[in-house]
Amino acid sequence: MTSSLKIAENIAHLRKKRGITQDELASFLGVTKASVSKWENGVSLS
Repeated sequence: MTSSLKIAENIAHLRKKRGITQDELASFLGVTKASVSKWENGVSLS
């Protein structure tokens, strides 16, 4: 497993564990929901 996949899994796992949506996380971080989705799917980490 590459480190990018581990990061993607961690983002998704921790977000779900806290019971927040991708929209909520995106709003908190000041990014778009699409960015959060890409992070969680390992498409983009920036």
